Amino acid sequence: AGAAVLSIASLAVLPFLGRSFLPEFQEGSLVISALTVPGTSLDESDALGRRIEQTLLAHPAVVETARRTGRAELDEHAQGVNAAEIDARLELAGYDYDAVLEELRANLAAVPGTEITIGQPIGHRIDHMLSGTRASIAVKLFGPDLYELRALAREIEGVIQTVEGTVDVAVEQQADVPQVRVNMARPAMARYGVTPKFLADAIDVAFAGEAVSQVLEDERAFDLVVRFAPEYRGSLEAVRRARIDTPVGPQVTLGSLADVRFDMGPNAISRENVQRMIVVQSNVAGRDVGSVVEDIGSGVRAAVDLPPGYYIEYGGQFESAGAATRTIGLMSLLSLAAIFLLLFIEFGSLRQVLLVMVNLPLALVGGVVAVWITGGVLNVATLVGFITLFGIAVRNGILMVSHYNHLLHEGTPLRRAVIQGSLERLNPIMMTALT
Repeated sequence: AGAAVLSIASLAVLPFLGRSFLPEFQEGSLVISALTVPGTSLDESDALGRRIEQTLLAHPAVVETARRTGRAELDEHAQGVNAAEIDARLELAGYDYDAVLEELRANLAAVPGTEITIGQPIGHRIDHMLSGTRASIAVKLFGPDLYELRALAREIEGVIQTVEGTVDVAVEQQADVPQVRVNMARPAMARYGVTPKFLADAIDVAFAGEAVSQVLEDERAFDLVVRFAPEYRGSLEAVRRARIDTPVGPQVTLGSLADVRFDMGPNAISRENVQRMIVVQSNVAGRDVGSVVEDIGSGVRAAVDLPPGYYIEYGGQFESAGAATRTIGLMSLLSLAAIFLLLFIEFGSLRQVLLVMVNLPLALVGGVVAVWITGGVLNVATLVGFITLFGIAVRNGILMVSHYNHLLHEGTPLRRAVIQGSLERLNPIMMTALT
């Protein structure tokens, strides 16, 4: 009866444990992502980057730093010069890791005009792979209008900042920047037999360039790119005077086929599943990701009124933790069913199979206690630990029941077989479990 009560209590405690995707790493280094306003010059971004590095190095736990400002256009994660990443190596002897992070965040908050996110190299890349952001929680807001999305995102940001345990809260950088807008004049295009695709391709080749061949130099291959000379694309008037080939023969100026003018437009439009999207991101400190996301969800539902056609999804580690838990749970149930069937084939007795399987809820008791002692957070690592624990419990049960059957087959009375078999198998099981 006592074992049954403990097993039921352990099952009742499970929903109240914290949840996350992976345990927090202690990598000994940090990655600091710094974003300024789109359009910031390289010189200004470099100056801000140097100031961030000086702020980091002023802390005695930071040994050295290295910085990357922007990424090339053909990079897998291309970024403008308004984005920088600083790697900082830590020497934590005599320092508390969480206290160091808190102090660095407080110091970096003094850097003006910069949104700063602090992570660790491996965790940073895992977060980026999971949600496309450099934070453990990504609140994805979907809707048709960019400006409405930005306003709603600012409201959500304000709600998230009030949730205990959230740090590095930031809205995805989206801003209107000066652009050259080309509005096609379809009647004029029709006179020259120019289709929208034809004109778009011509503009793309003229101003962005197109690789038409390769040249070899010192055993290295370089693309040969064709595009207009700088004097034909260096000003708005030069763009208007740019001459475009037409299917009917003569060249005409771009200004005669389209309205070319300066305008303001978004620096970037993020999409997911063809829907326009903006992301509000946050890291977590001092709490588990699952409970923080629950608090964010309840706060957003209470404070933010989403218009029709707008909706929210939660991504990052929270989403991956839920998917991993469901997958592991399903595979575990299928494995238990297969184990039950194999044991029944081996022992030929439902009672003996149940005697082996009853060890599982008893093993759960110790597992739940261990999780609670070590922080009270369920993640993929702890779930794998539970699976291992259940495997050991089943193996021990098989050893015991097999030995009971062996003693009974030799004519040993049942009560004596149980006592003798348990004593004889106790040492081997303990030696195996402790080594």
